[in-house]
Amino acid sequence: MGTDEFGRAAPRLWYAAYGSNMHAERLRYYLAGGRPPGSSRTCPGCRDPRPPAGSRPVTLPGLLYFATESAVWTGGRAFYDPDADGETPAHAYLLTVAQFADIAAQEMYREPGEDLDLREVLARGRARHGPGRYETLVCPGHLDGRPVLTFTAPWASADVPGNAPSGAYLRHLAQGLISAHGWPVGRVAAYLAGRPGAAGRWSAADVAALLRA
Repeated sequence: MGTDEFGRAAPRLWYAAYGSNMHAERLRYYLAGGRPPGSSRTCPGCRDPRPPAGSRPVTLPGLLYFATESAVWTGGRAFYDPDADGETPAHAYLLTVAQFADIAAQEMYREPGEDLDLREVLARGRARHGPGRYETLVCPGHLDGRPVLTFTAPWASADVPGNAPSGAYLRHLAQGLISAHGWPVGRVAAYLAGRPGAAGRWSAADVAALLRA
């Protein structure tokens, strides 16, 4: 189970990343702090900067789409609609509850350092911690007896206009899919180019070119 900074037993859960954090190198900045390449924002990091205790490829029921405008990447953000048809490949990381809370805080543009109340999301599968883009927690299931958690927006994919993601952002998603799921470049490019918000703005050939550059 591991211990926290005070030597106490630290419960763990699976954080299912479906956006840029699928790329383990990108997630490292949320854990240890620093500014990722291509980003305009410096991450403060987690109270516990240690790497994940494990990782797995997972597939979530629902849809990945791109919407709103990221101040970090200057393009659409990736969101997850658990109620839409489809499947979303993700990268699950085994983290402590405190690490997950600190990553969620950074995604919510809040200061890390406070634990999240997970009782509602674990009981009901969903919990809103605010009206913003990544302030809704979702528990799509369990893995090895531990809950799988992620965060997304409170709205449905059909309720917001799509917005094409930047190339730097797409590159992280693509590298995450390759490293976690072992997909070939062609499959990764076709998947990302077909997501709402990217479709019609990015072609599979354009996405593949990002990885070959």
